[in-house]
Amino acid sequence: MANAFPIIASENGLARYLAEIRKFPMLEPQEEYMLAKRWREHEDPLAAQKLVTSHLRLVAKIAMGYRGYGLPIGEIVSEGNVGLMQAVKRFEPERGFRLATYAMWWIRASIQEYILRSWSLVKMGTTANQKKLFFNLRKAKSKISAFEEGDLKPDNVAAIATRLGVSQQDVIEMNRRMGGDASLNAPLREEGEGEWQDWLVDDSADQEHILVNQEEASNRQIALRGALDVLNARERRIFEARRLIDEPLTLEELSEEFGVSRERVRQIEVRAFEKVQSAVRAGVARIEATHNLLPTAQ
Repeated sequence: MANAFPIIASENGLARYLAEIRKFPMLEPQEEYMLAKRWREHEDPLAAQKLVTSHLRLVAKIAMGYRGYGLPIGEIVSEGNVGLMQAVKRFEPERGFRLATYAMWWIRASIQEYILRSWSLVKMGTTANQKKLFFNLRKAKSKISAFEEGDLKPDNVAAIATRLGVSQQDVIEMNRRMGGDASLNAPLREEGEGEWQDWLVDDSADQEHILVNQEEASNRQIALRGALDVLNARERRIFEARRLIDEPLTLEELSEEFGVSRERVRQIEVRAFEKVQSAVRAGVARIEATHNLLPTAQ
C-alpha cells in the first residue's frame, strides 16, 4: 500500500513533500464510503491507496505538532502514515463517521509511540501521567512563560501540575529528564571539588526482584493483547478510546461517533471492561501455568 507514497528525503525536502501530497484529491463523503466498502469487502488495494493518499495532508498536519522533539520530520511523518494505514485497515464505514475522525487517534498514537521509543536512551516512562507530561510539558511551560533552563520555580511547578492534573514531583522529574543528558563527571559547583557521580546512590531493587517484576508485567501485557480479542469492533473502539489512551474521548464524542446515546456508550464501556478483566485474569493464569510446567535449568 505504501509503495506509491511520496517520501521526505531530508529535512530540506519537506516543502517538496507537502507539494506532492497536495496533488492527491480530497474525497467526498460518498466516494470515501464506497472506497472503504470496496476495501473491507474485496480488499481492493487501489481503494485502500486512495483512502490513504487522500489523508496524507492530515498526517502531515498532525506530525508538524511534534517537531519540537529533535527527531527527523521525515520519520515522524512516516510513523504517522503507518498509523493512517492501520486506521484504513480497521475503518468501518457503516458506522457513519468520516475516516479522518477515526484516523486521528491512530496517527497520533503511532507518532507518540515512535517518539517515546526514540527520544532518549533513558526510558521516559510509560504511565498515562508520564506520557501526558512528556507531550505537554513544553506547551504548558510556554503558556506561563517558564523559559528558564534548569529546575522550574516552585510556583511554575504548581501551576503546571494543576494545569495537567499530575503531581508536582512528576513535573519536577520530567522537566529534569527533558533538560538533556549531562556528564556524570560534571562538577557540582563551579568552585570546589565533587562530581555528580559522587552523590549517586543505587536504590533500585535487586536483580531477582527486577526479573520477577518484568516477567509479571510481560505476562499482563500478553494477556491484555489477547483479552482485547474477546471484544467486537465497537466494544474494542470504545474500550481503547476510554481506557487506553492518554486523553480519553468523552461519552459525548463517542455517542456522536456511533450514533447512540451517552448512556449506551457507558454501558458498552462497562461491559467491555468486565469482559477484558475476566479475559486478562484467565490469560495470566494460563501463562503462569505454562511457565510452571516448563523444566527449570539445572
